[in-house]
Amino acid sequence: MSDENKLPSTHTFPSQLIMYPLEQRPLFPGMITQMIVNNKHLIKLIDLALAQHGYMGLMLLVDAERDNSYRFSNLFRVGALARIHKKLTLPNGGYNVFLSVLERFTITREVNILPPLVARVEYNEVVYEQNKELSAMMRNLIQETKKMIDNNPIFSEEARLSMINIDQPGQIADFVASILDLKKEEQQRILETFDIYRRMEIVLMYIKKEQDLLRIQKKIQKQINETVDKHRREHYLREVLKEIKKELGEPTDAKTSDYIKFKEKIETLNLPPQTREAVERELERFNMMETHNPEHGMLTNYLQTVVDLPWNEPDPVKIDIHKADRILERDHFGIKKVKERIIEHLAVSQIEHSKNKSILCLIGPPGVGKTSIAASVAHAMDRKMFHFSVGGMRDEAEIKGHRRTYIGAMPGKIIQGLIIVKQKNPVFVIDEIDKLSNSRMGDPSSALLEVLDPVQNTHFRDLYLDLAFDLSKIFFITTANSTASIPSPLLDRMELIYLSGYIDKEKIEIARKFLIPKSLKRHGVKRNSIRFDAEALKLIATQYSREAGMRRYEQNVDTIIRKLLTKVLKEGKARAINKRIEKAMPLKVDATTIKKYLGKPMFNNTIETIKGRVGVATGLAWTSAGGDVLVIESVYNKGPRGLNSTGTLGSVMKESIQIAFSFIKSYTLSQGIVDDKEENPFLDREFHIHVPSGAIPKEGPSAGITIATSLYSLITNTAMKPNFAMTGELSLTGYVHPIGGLREKIVAAKRHGVTRVIFPAENQVDFDEIPDYVKRGMKFFPVSQMDDVIRLLFPPFKPQTVKRKKQSTT
Repeated sequence: MSDENKLPSTHTFPSQLIMYPLEQRPLFPGMITQMIVNNKHLIKLIDLALAQHGYMGLMLLVDAERDNSYRFSNLFRVGALARIHKKLTLPNGGYNVFLSVLERFTITREVNILPPLVARVEYNEVVYEQNKELSAMMRNLIQETKKMIDNNPIFSEEARLSMINIDQPGQIADFVASILDLKKEEQQRILETFDIYRRMEIVLMYIKKEQDLLRIQKKIQKQINETVDKHRREHYLREVLKEIKKELGEPTDAKTSDYIKFKEKIETLNLPPQTREAVERELERFNMMETHNPEHGMLTNYLQTVVDLPWNEPDPVKIDIHKADRILERDHFGIKKVKERIIEHLAVSQIEHSKNKSILCLIGPPGVGKTSIAASVAHAMDRKMFHFSVGGMRDEAEIKGHRRTYIGAMPGKIIQGLIIVKQKNPVFVIDEIDKLSNSRMGDPSSALLEVLDPVQNTHFRDLYLDLAFDLSKIFFITTANSTASIPSPLLDRMELIYLSGYIDKEKIEIARKFLIPKSLKRHGVKRNSIRFDAEALKLIATQYSREAGMRRYEQNVDTIIRKLLTKVLKEGKARAINKRIEKAMPLKVDATTIKKYLGKPMFNNTIETIKGRVGVATGLAWTSAGGDVLVIESVYNKGPRGLNSTGTLGSVMKESIQIAFSFIKSYTLSQGIVDDKEENPFLDREFHIHVPSGAIPKEGPSAGITIATSLYSLITNTAMKPNFAMTGELSLTGYVHPIGGLREKIVAAKRHGVTRVIFPAENQVDFDEIPDYVKRGMKFFPVSQMDDVIRLLFPPFKPQTVKRKKQSTT
């Protein structure tokens, strides 16, 4: 066998390669290609390969969707050697890599099993003998490939020229395999076929399949062309019929009717000059377009959207401030400051030349009435309301619409809302603005910023409409549970109004005035036909719905009404249902009824359960669902000294634990509570701090003094005084810093039966703003130092009372 019948020698190729993963399809020897690399892990592989010898192994992944897919177990064993010729760095930090694929190889040994994967490889040098059978197979493969390329316009002229320049059988088979539309497993099968004759056989089989598909495609195309010719003839006859109808004075086709309708409506709209020009241009396109054209339906929908929008300026509406005040007072109990702020906002917006374009954002826990307040504002302003939620929204097209080039394109929520309300100055309520998400489909918060920003929304341009529309007349109200996750550019353009949770007294009044009448109406029962006494309403609030809002309370009321109605109906006959209900009314609901229908109470008294327990302290926390009571437990065990913490704690909470631990360690040593030699648990004990309800994430610095109190109780073996709860950030030197959410925390304390609250002295201004009826029946203790907290909660220290506990249980 002569030298020309061998492939080039592989002795210059490296025997050890970095493995580069391919997701879509393998690459074949003889290919020169480029890759855009944006993944930071793949960028690192390119850099490592260039730093060594410029070679790497291209390996197809078995399953690209599998987690941690870049492992040897997820790689095929045969790949292709590639040499990197050039690397260009892109503006986004990615690479544009130019490489040539040189040779097949098989993995023989795994060298590095952790990324970057490195393996020893063996190059599968193929030796073949030029004989008649191989020449015939090669000629047959070339002819069939040219026939396939000539009959398929998808293949480029470059593919045709490439066939001329290849004279090696294996390279021809590889080239054809690379241009065929095959599954990645089928292409990998060809890559793993080292026998050239067998490889050409497999490729030829796939070419035959492709040719069969092309024959079927041509047959279908011929049928379509015949149908189109038929439609053209029918169109010609319809046009002739249309002209005859015109001569006879009869109505023409539906398209002409739509054109006249759109033209008349557009003439009545108050469109800006540029907008009118663009709309009329689209209208003329519609008039010239044939009805069988696929764009005809899309253009019809577009013009319908344009004429349905409220382009004309609304009549000036003066808001009756007294009426607005009465509506807010009628629809909502309490929240005096919130209602005052809304009335102020409405009053200022009525002043002529007022530049008050701020967006109201109602912040509060779920169920406190944010959306219902927005509905009352719309009623008070005598405007229509459009309400939608952006919680979990990931596609910015839902705000700004889709481009008309997409099938099924439609305008965004803003334009849809204006079409529905048919008013240019409605009230738009955007719920859950703190739960927007980003994805590969864009950033909805940026699109929403364009909607809410007073500077930008005067010429808002929906992608579907592609016309400037003035949104400045819309009164926007947004709602959120907290400000933590709202993007700062959005937050800067909104005026925040905080709604706190309700205490038991407020819940009872809201239930009596609003929830019960609404529930009775919803169940088709007359008002006052079911009456809840005061004890029943209080029992629901204290033992069955202790959350900040009213949703759970309303669900419990609905449950009781349903069960009462079911009981009445079971006792009567189906024909006399209404009479039976009326005869049984009014029904009374007392504490016994509540326990019967709602079952075992969902909540116990947290304060009572921790009385007299050493190492346990009660704190107050604020979450997006409102205020809550936080119990913190501490123990120490014999063993290597250290500090452990559990309870799904955030990084700031863990820092608070470290600070409190260091402070108590320093404080007890300086006060003589422990010494540095004998009775010192810090020398040979392991401390463990736990915050129960481990499934609930906890974050924030305001638990600092509570953690320190728990540790002090543990060290001195003394339980803190009962009925106390506290909040405050602790510094390393014992200073108590101010905190946020004081009103929500005091409301939570009152709900849980806490009668004494410790809070930072620097929060006195926040404390003074809390209504007196919330603070009634409670005592409050502002503190500046941790020393003040200890004096309030524990008796004076006596050294002889400090003893080592024999066990770590609390």
